Amino acid sequence: MSSVLMLTPQSPYPPRQGTALRNWGLLKGLAALHRISLLTFSAPDEAQTPDPDLAHMVERVALVPQPSRSPTHRLRDLVTTTFPDLAQRLASAPFRAVLNDWLMHYRFDWILVEGLEMAPYTLKGAGSAANIPEETRIAFDDHNCEYVLQRRTAGSDWRQPARWPSALYSSIQWRRLRRYEAEVCARADAVIAVSAADGAALRAVVPTLDPLVIPNGIDVAAYASFDQAPAFGFGPAPTALAQPAFVFTGTMDFRPNVDGVLWFSNRVWPRIRETLPEAHFYIVGRRPHRRLDALREHPGITVTGNVDDTRPHIRDAAVYVVPLLVGGGTRLKLLEATAMGKAVVATSLAAEGFDRPERAMILADAPDAFAEACIELARDPNARADWGSRARVYVEAYDWANLLPPLLARLG
Repeated sequence: MSSVLMLTPQSPYPPRQGTALRNWGLLKGLAALHRISLLTFSAPDEAQTPDPDLAHMVERVALVPQPSRSPTHRLRDLVTTTFPDLAQRLASAPFRAVLNDWLMHYRFDWILVEGLEMAPYTLKGAGSAANIPEETRIAFDDHNCEYVLQRRTAGSDWRQPARWPSALYSSIQWRRLRRYEAEVCARADAVIAVSAADGAALRAVVPTLDPLVIPNGIDVAAYASFDQAPAFGFGPAPTALAQPAFVFTGTMDFRPNVDGVLWFSNRVWPRIRETLPEAHFYIVGRRPHRRLDALREHPGITVTGNVDDTRPHIRDAAVYVVPLLVGGGTRLKLLEATAMGKAVVATSLAAEGFDRPERAMILADAPDAFAEACIELARDPNARADWGSRARVYVEAYDWANLLPPLLARLG
């Protein structure tokens, strides 16, 4: 049994979306065989003390207030350093102080670094590195191949003159990320990628790398049996969605989510409403970006903001949509929807990283094709049931119980 210290950018509990879902799955699985300590951040809108359900899973846990960086500080760092912005996003003297205190008083076999923004605490030269003992090994879990994600964002923005300032920023960032991500991977004792494609992209910058591929996973039972045995401390509250309901869930200040929802709302949604005038689109997720404010005036669109639990919205969706145009890694939201047996329409890029996703969902990339698939599913309950059945079978391969054994063995 190893002693593992997890460093995460946000509390993994409650596991509502994205990063927290992956980190909770990893923590819960690792805690069955290893001694886990957790050092993490709490955002201003989150609890500042650990949830009891989290605390009882670990030997020790500490939440440090998430730091904030003003646009002025970000611009200064862009000009005066060669580090990518992501590497400085969570620089925190209090976090480093707690980390150094723990490293002084407790022995850890491994530090599990969850995401590139946490890497500076284990990589000297980034300004935040802790005093890590020689015998403590570092495992780096790369949630997205970040340089690829930023490079794709730059390519998308260069095609839109109005977004050229953002394109310039992303062009600078992806080159910095490529160098930094390569350095982090080269220095780690173990590197984890979320897909074979991400692993190949990391090997492109570190040819000697042999990453362990641990896909994003899910506790299938917590979703499949939601109404019978709700998990995470939340009940299966009814949502009373207007039908036919189209639902998207995600952190709504995350650029790929914002761009995808805007594309769907402006290019796909009008086609759906022409045929289904009663249709309603629900954008469900915390911290809606101001670019989404205009959507509140669109007929049939609701921007919910934060909800305690996204599962009631997923459960009550006629069709779950994932209209992403840029991104990397694999989308946990697809696992949530398939585990709940939903009919899903997604772009090919949204389904990237999954094995033959067309077995579980309809893939469409053009606005007309995306709209047509949504309309057909909304009209045909038998088709929805058929795709839901396929989804439930498909997602079993992504249950954490089936994914974690290689990582459990690696951490010894």
